[in-house]
Amino acid sequence: MGNRDGNAAFERLADATATAGADAFVHVGDRFDDDLRYLTRFGGPDRDYAFVHADGRSTLCAPRLFAEQAEREFPGSVVSASESSASSAAERALEVLGDRLTSPLEDACVLALPSMPAGATRTVADSVDEVVLEPIDLGRAHKTSAERDRHAFVQRAAQRGMARAEAVLAAATPETAGDAEDAEEARLDELRWDGDLLTTERLRREVNATLAKSGVRDAENTVIGVGTTCADLHFTGEDRIGPGETVLLDLSPRGPQGYYADLTRTFVVGDVGEWERRAYDAVGEAQDAAFDALRGGAGTRAADVHEAATRTLAEYGFESGDVDVGMYHGTGHGVGVSLHEAPSLSSEDPLEAGHVVTVEPGVYDPDRGGVRLEDLIVVTADGYENLTAYPCEIEPNPTRTETISDLSN
Repeated sequence: MGNRDGNAAFERLADATATAGADAFVHVGDRFDDDLRYLTRFGGPDRDYAFVHADGRSTLCAPRLFAEQAEREFPGSVVSASESSASSAAERALEVLGDRLTSPLEDACVLALPSMPAGATRTVADSVDEVVLEPIDLGRAHKTSAERDRHAFVQRAAQRGMARAEAVLAAATPETAGDAEDAEEARLDELRWDGDLLTTERLRREVNATLAKSGVRDAENTVIGVGTTCADLHFTGEDRIGPGETVLLDLSPRGPQGYYADLTRTFVVGDVGEWERRAYDAVGEAQDAAFDALRGGAGTRAADVHEAATRTLAEYGFESGDVDVGMYHGTGHGVGVSLHEAPSLSSEDPLEAGHVVTVEPGVYDPDRGGVRLEDLIVVTADGYENLTAYPCEIEPNPTRTETISDLSN
């Protein structure tokens, strides 16, 4: 019945249930609930389904039409598919509880996550003695080898998407809009590609088509900024791309098992200005400094990585923190079935083997542009493994699709 790497989470559930003095654990949600996705490895549907852990067994209560998919994906021991469209996911969970518990259902204490929908919580509470709502550490920050492989697969797809974007940028040609003698009009210089104006939306479509061919979904996370919109950390709008401007691409696709990748590169088409070059050099050295801090592997204080990056940026004159010009985000975050999850590289806690985190220093000037470089790494006992093999070059390389071909394996 699917991949067995859910067992560690099931063991944590058993421990949490015992600690809470509860008889069982219940959770209801849909495929957008990342805790439920992590527990079940089940990729659908959009409507609610339920998960029950009781009497040492984990049960997925999947809608009848999704039973075959659930059997294929769920790592638990039983899949219960409802035959009645009238019963809710919470009611199906109660049916399973009634079968699993040795004591009467009305005497049971049930542990549930605070994120369970209010309606489902009420339905369960009406049938049992007590519902305890508590957050539970499911161990999501510690990735198994199978999870690490899922991240690596999606990261390779992200690199193919980046290669497609770089190839388009390298093939784009500058064209002056309006009268170049007029200073105001001269700023409207634009790039054209394949006979038309090159915009962030055109570039995004090229990237997303490549991601789809690679078997992953863009998940509406293909961020592409240009010039001043690079300072918007999550820009997904449309803007024209001009020569000499920073073009920041942050690709975070999601794989078929629900795990994310995260990759950022920044390019400039044409002449690279003084600010853009200085910002790029600063960010590149800040990322190197962060990698140096990670060489200690497990046991390294997460904040040491952030501090190493910010010290380097300060040497170039870029401040960090609550600033208008410089870096106003952390150096990295955990990635899993959520794009942003524990651990944070600003935390005082030590990193542990199996943590999958980004390393992404950046600097931004709302009037000039922005630069960010981001790799995805796995913390190991004695260092780290970089899941990213994409080069860092500010000028787009027209041969990148050839040099990156090994990433399709």
